[in-house]
Amino acid sequence: MKRKTARMIGNGLMGLGLLTMVGGVGYSILNQMPELGLPQFLAHGAIGSIFVGAILWVAGARVGGHERVADRYWWVRHFDSRCTNSKSHRHS
Repeated sequence: MKRKTARMIGNGLMGLGLLTMVGGVGYSILNQMPELGLPQFLAHGAIGSIFVGAILWVAGARVGGHERVADRYWWVRHFDSRCTNSKSHRHS
């Protein structure tokens, strides 16, 4: 698969995962309001959709090439033993 195609598919999966997670959280919150009269049996599916959305997000990140943590992040640069030169941070 070409890089541009992989990136587009990965971004699409990440977007779909994000929408699925937000939709599941939104339905779970709205289901707590009794005046709306939403079916209770769909609440379990909404919670499950949060996990399905997370899996879609991770799969999209893997396909699109976003799975690596860049060294430009402050926490990684200062506290990750792979990015430091001092011997006090290295694990034996």
